[in-house]
Amino acid sequence: MIGATLAALAALAAGVRAGYPYFVERRAARLRALGDDGVVLGAAPITLHRTGAPAALLLHGGGDTPQALAGLARALHDHGYSVRAPLMRGHGRALSALTAASAAAWYDDALAELSGLRRDHPWVAVVGLSMGGAIAARLAADAGDPAALVLLAPYLDMPHRIQRIARAAPYWRWLLPYFPSGGEESIRDPEAAKKGLGAGILTPAALRAFYETMRAGAASLPRVHAPTLMVQSREDNRIAVESAERAFAAIAAEEKKLVWLEGTGHVITVDFGHERLFALVTDWLDAHGGVSSREPAPPGSRRTP
Repeated sequence: MIGATLAALAALAAGVRAGYPYFVERRAARLRALGDDGVVLGAAPITLHRTGAPAALLLHGGGDTPQALAGLARALHDHGYSVRAPLMRGHGRALSALTAASAAAWYDDALAELSGLRRDHPWVAVVGLSMGGAIAARLAADAGDPAALVLLAPYLDMPHRIQRIARAAPYWRWLLPYFPSGGEESIRDPEAAKKGLGAGILTPAALRAFYETMRAGAASLPRVHAPTLMVQSREDNRIAVESAERAFAAIAAEEKKLVWLEGTGHVITVDFGHERLFALVTDWLDAHGGVSSREPAPPGSRRTP
């Protein structure tokens, strides 16, 4: 009798496990409609082109999309910059795409984008948000110093408990293929939060990739020599003040600046006070050879969604 009961419970658990991914994927699909290209509507890469102008590469955060950088992209473009914000592999697509997340693939994506901008523009800066900040730091260290570097709430530390879980992901991924990312407080502005296109769901592969990206970015800081602006919120729900201060201290650049924001969460590009952030980024790029030191940008521009 006991054996039969245990077998029935095991069968029930197996059935629940088999149906769970399907349920989560269907729910995500209802909340984030896909276009014909398989990309979530509104999450496509951003290209705001100006021929021959100084350029800025904008890298979005983990589990997010270029939508979180759209306002900054427009502000920089309106000021005279050519702007590119790519969509990292696995992001902004069907939820199942994150099951194959890879730190190496994300870095390769960013490196290819940087190389492309350098072929077409005489001056290129790199701006990274959260996970994009960790990738930006690694680019600056390993792919040749950009003209200027901006790290926005860079994800360069992870609680030790989460690190252990991330390292062990290959062993437990079969048990929990999807789980909440826990980023409910990342955007304090309720109107901005409603517009976010992040799924709010992670996979074991994505968590492991975030860990590897964080580690690689943090290890790169002593080799970052580009003029670096770092902007961080004191109320960041992801990054502790002490962690941010350690990361900033590790940056080797002779010219670097840390600016603290108040009253905002982790996604500082869309949250309260983002206008000040846009001005900080624009001024930093201008001060290091960007638009202000050159001839006015051509009035014509080409915009691609």
